Amino acid sequence: MLPEVSKPARYIGGEGGMAVPVHHPSKAAWLLAYPDTYEIGLPNQGLQILYEILNERDDAVAERAYAPWVDMEAEMRAAGLPLFSVDTHRPAGEFDVLAFNLSAELVYTNLLNCIDLAGVPVRAERRADDDLLIGAGGHCTYNPEPLADFVDFFVLGDGEEVVSEVNAVVRDWKRAGKQSRQSVLRALAATEGVYVPSLYDVVYEGPALVSITPRFADVPTVVEKRTVADLAAWPYPKQQLVPLTEVVHDRLNVEVFRGCTRGCRFCQAGMITRPVRERPADQVRTMVASGLARSGYDEVALTSLSTADFSGITEAVAATMDCGAGEVSVSLPSLRVDAFTVGLAAQIQRARRTGLTFAPEAGSWRMRQVINKLIDERDLYGAVESAFSQGWRRMKLYFLTGLPTETDADTLAIGELARNCVELGRAHTKNPSVTVSLGGFVPKPFTPFQWFGQNTVSELQRKIFLLRDDIKRNRGVQMKWHDPKASLVEGIASRGDRRIGPVIEEVWQRGGTFQEWSEHFDYDRWTQAMDRHGLSVDWYVHRHRTEDEVLPWDHLSAGLHKDFLWQDWRDALDEVGLEDCRWTPCYDCGACTGYSIEHIVASATPPAGGSQGTGQAPAGYQPPTAVAVQLSGLSSMASS
Repeated sequence: MLPEVSKPARYIGGEGGMAVPVHHPSKAAWLLAYPDTYEIGLPNQGLQILYEILNERDDAVAERAYAPWVDMEAEMRAAGLPLFSVDTHRPAGEFDVLAFNLSAELVYTNLLNCIDLAGVPVRAERRADDDLLIGAGGHCTYNPEPLADFVDFFVLGDGEEVVSEVNAVVRDWKRAGKQSRQSVLRALAATEGVYVPSLYDVVYEGPALVSITPRFADVPTVVEKRTVADLAAWPYPKQQLVPLTEVVHDRLNVEVFRGCTRGCRFCQAGMITRPVRERPADQVRTMVASGLARSGYDEVALTSLSTADFSGITEAVAATMDCGAGEVSVSLPSLRVDAFTVGLAAQIQRARRTGLTFAPEAGSWRMRQVINKLIDERDLYGAVESAFSQGWRRMKLYFLTGLPTETDADTLAIGELARNCVELGRAHTKNPSVTVSLGGFVPKPFTPFQWFGQNTVSELQRKIFLLRDDIKRNRGVQMKWHDPKASLVEGIASRGDRRIGPVIEEVWQRGGTFQEWSEHFDYDRWTQAMDRHGLSVDWYVHRHRTEDEVLPWDHLSAGLHKDFLWQDWRDALDEVGLEDCRWTPCYDCGACTGYSIEHIVASATPPAGGSQGTGQAPAGYQPPTAVAVQLSGLSSMASS
């Protein structure tokens, strides 16, 4: 079969770091799946971490699967071949759990396709006692309701600890002969951080969602996310997979800290991963050195949501570049603009110079106050000039459009920033190039903007063309943009309730897989399915929510007080910015509740020159401003 399909290496396994699983009737068997192609899914750090943790246990075994590309799926269905693991090519039906990592909403139809290929009824209510359990984790599970009809259980938050607790429940169910599916679901629901949608009743009145309540007294009313308090206790992945074929983010990835307190109001990842937890610098150096020695990579990405906030980042970069037999290049996704100096620019690209991506997110200072991306033009221009002075010739500026209160003047300010960056480059290099990358804003759950009504497709297109026409007259400035129609579908999937489930199912049944790939995305499938199910796009996507409205994710908790998010939304409308709470009095967002102050303070070490472990900023220190810098083309956080 493999000679008949493109990229057969997607399906053969055999990577460096691959586990050699030994199955046994007493072990819970997991098939960890990423619902996209192998080259997108293999670098996913969340899946790799759980893969290692489970295979280290004596009562578990884990293998991996990825969504087969359309040509391989056709061959598999023609031959009657089910979804299989890439590790041992074992059929999915021989496992106990099929668990998905959900990092993007447009993969939802792929999830249904993988369940169907596994030989399991797509709808959870139709599964027999001994059918596979279907689970999911990842950032998208903070609103799991659109997938509630298809997934047996969801895990909210960090997976390192809870996966072993879930494994114990599955192991006991398996050893008891899988006698009752309802009993194992009840046991899973009793595990902190696990949400079992079939154990909740949903009430609607017309288009409005009225309530989501547990059906049993022992099922939690609100499911709290899981948070790993000490990142040092989990130095994973220890054996990062090294693929035999090209994948995205093909480099050694080391997470330096988790969480972010910068408070960008559009950023779901920054909100749901609070509080900040740093990995010890010595552990980072050990993970880098051992990873390079084992893998043979010559590039390292030090990953987080704001890598320059890591204590001693300059020392960490220097130590990383001195590892390995030859020169090692370093990628720093999410490096602060105000930390990007001439010296750091020279040091980072000592081995290899790649393109730079700065993410101001908005063109005007007014809009950056609205979204709480508190950087001014001096920060951006200083970083750009530092880069050009060290020999860079091209860079990308990433912006969002369709943000709350945005005007045409804010949109055109994007072009002004780009033109000014090109002019700065001309003082240092010949033919400098700046590419503006524009994405349509999608409000996400558990952010202050969750009440905002998303711009329509026509309005996003108007703003895109307004900026395109302004930019195209400028030599050295180019522009790319994300399809506004895809942004609308993302809004449907990310903000919907259970009534969106049949829409996703219909799109899948009509051949709508790989919707995140432009060549397969079909906008009409989605809008027609919404119409056929009597659902309004305007109701789900474009209208503003009210303070007292029941949101589809209100029975779940990301650790943030809802009244904090509402006040932050009001502050956004008033153009009031909030500084990073690690250097200011606590805003009482709720994220630190239940954590010792000693742990939070230890994770909030000020930049060099400040006193260690006090939680106080050093004398004369100004709160840092932030803009994301990425040194390798695509953000490694997009797939983690």
